[in-house]
Amino acid sequence: MHAKSKTTKTVNLALFDFDGTLYPKDSFTRFIFFALPKHHVILKGLKILPWIQAYYLGLYPAHAMRPRLFQTMFKGVTAKQIQSIAINYAQQIIKELDPDLLQQLYLHQQRGDHVVLVSASIDLYLAPICELLNIELICTETEIINGTLSGHYQSLDCSCEQKKIRVLQQYNLNEYHQVYAYGNSHEDLEMFSLTDHAYMVGQDLTLPHVIHPQHVDEKQPQKKLEKDST
Repeated sequence: MHAKSKTTKTVNLALFDFDGTLYPKDSFTRFIFFALPKHHVILKGLKILPWIQAYYLGLYPAHAMRPRLFQTMFKGVTAKQIQSIAINYAQQIIKELDPDLLQQLYLHQQRGDHVVLVSASIDLYLAPICELLNIELICTETEIINGTLSGHYQSLDCSCEQKKIRVLQQYNLNEYHQVYAYGNSHEDLEMFSLTDHAYMVGQDLTLPHVIHPQHVDEKQPQKKLEKDST
């Protein structure tokens, strides 16, 4: 755990992984099928079929598969078109978040904590999701050149050690009273090493109690998602 002074700190930092944690499924693969024509996905997928098979057999790591899959599927695609689709995707997927972890996120917000989504998934759709949730974002950033997706990442794949590095680059942990993290796999363990309280989906049975040094009205209603009326 990350040792730091807790004196006079009045805000917690809460770090949430996305796929398998806040969102119980694979948002990246689903986004590919949501954003691109089916025939495009099939034709491009055939070109990297050996890598896909190796990935599902556990022989090719996720941190290597994600950028290969992104390049294969999105290289040369108009960014504006995908960004528009990504907004619709975000509005749909936000209705399918894990209710318990979403409630925990709201509890952190209610108590004035600083909430950040830390994910290896891509910014194209995570950015609008974070806007809807009113939280900050650390994730894998995609590269756009002259209005077109280059197929490359602008940052490193935000998993494992990169999660820890990116959090430390953007936040001074000494400014927080307690640091919480929520994840679901080995890719979150480096992030967990920064925390006072870590919750692993599928392993820990109880969500951590949110500690706050300031008085909080426990009867204050928690924020609710506004469902899309369309």
